[in-house]
Amino acid sequence: MGAKQKRELNKILLTAALFLCLLLADRLHLAPAIFENRWLSLALYLVPYLLCGAPVLRKALLGIKNRQMFDESFLMTVATVGAFAIGENAEAAAVMLFYQVGEWFQGYAVGRSRRSITELMDIVPESANVERPGGTVETVDPDEVAVGDVLVIRPGERIPVDGTVLSGESLINTAALTGEPVPRAARSGDAVISGCINGDGLLRVRAEKAFEDSAVTRILELVETASEKKSRTESFITRFARYYTPIVVCTAVLLAIFPPLFAGGWATWIYRACAFLVISCPCALVISVPLAFFGGIGAASRGGVLVKGSNYLELMAQVRTLVSDKTGTLTMGDFRVAEVLCAPGVKRGTVLHIAALAEGLSTHPIAQSIREALGERETDLSAVTSVENVSGRGLIASVSGRRILVGSDALLASEGIVCPAVSDNAATVCRVAEDGRYLGAILIRDQVKPEAREAVSALRTQGVDQIIMLTGDRRAAGDAVGRELGVDRICAELLPAGKVAQVEALLAEQKEGKLAFVGDGINDAPVLARSDVGIAMGSLGSDAAIEAADVVIMDDDLRRIASVMGIARRTVAIARQNIVFALAVKLIVLVLSAFGVANMWTAVFADVGVAVLCILNSMRLLTVKRTI
Repeated sequence: MGAKQKRELNKILLTAALFLCLLLADRLHLAPAIFENRWLSLALYLVPYLLCGAPVLRKALLGIKNRQMFDESFLMTVATVGAFAIGENAEAAAVMLFYQVGEWFQGYAVGRSRRSITELMDIVPESANVERPGGTVETVDPDEVAVGDVLVIRPGERIPVDGTVLSGESLINTAALTGEPVPRAARSGDAVISGCINGDGLLRVRAEKAFEDSAVTRILELVETASEKKSRTESFITRFARYYTPIVVCTAVLLAIFPPLFAGGWATWIYRACAFLVISCPCALVISVPLAFFGGIGAASRGGVLVKGSNYLELMAQVRTLVSDKTGTLTMGDFRVAEVLCAPGVKRGTVLHIAALAEGLSTHPIAQSIREALGERETDLSAVTSVENVSGRGLIASVSGRRILVGSDALLASEGIVCPAVSDNAATVCRVAEDGRYLGAILIRDQVKPEAREAVSALRTQGVDQIIMLTGDRRAAGDAVGRELGVDRICAELLPAGKVAQVEALLAEQKEGKLAFVGDGINDAPVLARSDVGIAMGSLGSDAAIEAADVVIMDDDLRRIASVMGIARRTVAIARQNIVFALAVKLIVLVLSAFGVANMWTAVFADVGVAVLCILNSMRLLTVKRTI
């Protein structure tokens, strides 16, 4: 609880104590000369009324001045002033007191929900230690760090920008960003991301990105804009309140004027109209529904998942088809050369060396695995004059006048080169040819993630009917992974455009629910953007992931998808419960009030009581704990 909330609570408690003293004195007739005098009684009850209600009155007057008067403050002001006008002083003060109690509960609930998200602000490093020529270290603001600077990260300090470890070894605490409590080892050559805390070791890190482009800054931008993207339910409530409040005010005016014209009893009907206004205040809806979605986003962030807006959280609750990329999503993406099949008269080292020449400048995992298989052997790339990337098939390189092909069977077939069959269906086969001559095949395997099968099972328990895998890999390799995980459909040998076409076809087939696509956020950016919900996996340092995806899993744990789906379904259920409960109670009490059955005290429950109950219902999302 913040200092402001404590002050508000103290004011409410003081007001409540003063009001109860006045009410007891009034009801027990302890000072009949005072309370039976209309003006003295009014003056006494105005003290607690103004003590807690002054901000409401001020807001109502500003609304009238700015011609935006139809809100809760206006309704409360009109209702309480009307109650004072007909001599119901205690009810008028009570309405304002309990309304402020409801407002305090709202502020407390929103504050708790906001803290679960804005705790991310603590991940911003305050300074960076830059190593200067000569070995001196200068402390600067993180936004002054340039790409290429060498940073000294001492034990316990936050990493200021994304970078690569040059020297040192330590354990990195990523809990603030990923929700993962187990520290990760970092040593020379490893990438580290901003916002994480260095453990016990001293690290020297080369800055790879400027502060404004680093993970910590992009994540904070994402969090700050999340509240701007409202769900359909929230948008409905906003539109509903816009028309509902003026209708209610007009109805109350008619209730106060027309019945007494024919039946008399002006005070009675004005009292009923005031109760009608209190009951009809829509604060239970306009507070609790957005609070539910805000709490859901906070619960997801505590579990290491960033949702870009409540609209995407609502869509996650409706996902019935999940489409996933294979490499780096369902599998480790950590390729290793398993075997080299050489043509007659060709040595293993020759096949790897020629392939490494063509793949020398590529960052693709297959290229990296080929270079790693060469070990310490140097590859002179000066002889490589050109490299052409044939999308989805491989590379065509020119090396010292020789034409080298490295890629799929289809690439070599397009050049009229016949490739012998390979019996290993689970491996990715990278063919190598030189000047029209077939040299051999490099068999590369990728491992399925250990948690992938558990994640697929968890998705089915969350109501996902179809799990489909898309891959640019060979059908045999895709089928092997698909069978191991138990996915429903496998679409293999797809070019990037083919993945988009496949998702569009699935969207056209979709009869109910929504379609989510899970990918690495870089190669799959077009598909992430095209699907109903795009989910980026393991993409903390990827700008493409944060831009293209609607939901970002802060690490690469597939099980978090099912977890955030569960949070989304619970959030939507709570929002609907609040809507049904609030409208039902208000409708019943409104009818009772119009016929004089419900008094102002009942109206207070229908407004403040319902609002507090709905807020408490929404706050259940704050108790959601990590399941992974």
